[in-house]
Amino acid sequence: MEHLLSIRYTEIVKKLPSSVPFVGPEAQERNLKQDFKARIGANESVFGPSLKATLAMQNEITKTWKYGDPENFDLKHALAKKHMVEAENVVVGEGIDGLLGYLVRLLVEKGDNVVTTDGAYPTFNYHVEGFGGQLHKVPFKDDTEDLEKLLIKVRETSAKILYVSNPNNPMGTINKPLDIERLIQNLPESTILCLDEAYLDFVDTTLIPNISTNIKNVIRMRTFSKAYGMAGLRVGYAIGEKDLILNFEKIRNHFGMSRVSQVGALVALADNEFISEVVKKVALARNRIIDIALGNNCKFIPSHTNFIAIDCMKDAPFAKRVLENLIKKGIFVRMPYSYPQNRCIRVTVGLDSDIDLFEQNFPIALSES
Repeated sequence: MEHLLSIRYTEIVKKLPSSVPFVGPEAQERNLKQDFKARIGANESVFGPSLKATLAMQNEITKTWKYGDPENFDLKHALAKKHMVEAENVVVGEGIDGLLGYLVRLLVEKGDNVVTTDGAYPTFNYHVEGFGGQLHKVPFKDDTEDLEKLLIKVRETSAKILYVSNPNNPMGTINKPLDIERLIQNLPESTILCLDEAYLDFVDTTLIPNISTNIKNVIRMRTFSKAYGMAGLRVGYAIGEKDLILNFEKIRNHFGMSRVSQVGALVALADNEFISEVVKKVALARNRIIDIALGNNCKFIPSHTNFIAIDCMKDAPFAKRVLENLIKKGIFVRMPYSYPQNRCIRVTVGLDSDIDLFEQNFPIALSES
């Protein structure tokens, strides 16, 4: 009898762990054998999507026998109008996560160097390692991405990509517009700056950098997962120079966007009143979380996002125990994974009922840790 040939996986895949960047709340609920009472850990928007968008999506459900528009034509043009760029400066994809994967696929071959901040969004690292890239990490400086050290590391390594999240996840901090603009001016032309701006809808306009789409080595990524409350629909987009964006057409999944996602995002984009209300609700809830932190003799990291990093005032093992105690009590939160940011837990804003539960259980979680 002939022996079947064994499957020949790539050398890159053989070396990778069979893990994902995040353990989802659903997996934790399965382990706990109970549902969370408050889901305030994944930086989703508990305020949900626009009612207008919801109604439009409900109407579109009967048309899902059709594929979505592979060009995302209507959504691209609406986004271009919003950002005062041309449609050729915009690419739409399956959330920022999907677009990060495409960007890495565009640029990174085995052994290529990539620079990021230690402790920043791990999904980016996941994509780089999946294509055989070499990650070089720079520590935070005062809980903020250190642009000067990142630039030095880029020059040392001749990095293909520099990843910066602004505002930053998991700390919620932001770099000044002039500092971002200075980074771009000094960046080698052979390095692409990937500027992850997932939380920019919560940021005051005075803190948003002015970046021309004529700059060839910058790409800015945005999402409908945060302020627009559409995390489950997976809608992201990127803005950049036309030739860079055109190259996404060579490798992106042209049928990655569902019709429902396309229609929902298009209608939500026009609902300015809804977004304004969400931003106000986020600010109020953020202030409540700050008050709870201070009331329990903890510190907080000033945030420009829809979450607050709370400094538990001890070490990482203590913060992990606090997190685990909250999870046992049905409060889903997360924490940074790198030192010294892992002295904190990270709490997403929620409904009043969510914050009430956190307020009741946080002092207990601290005392039991």
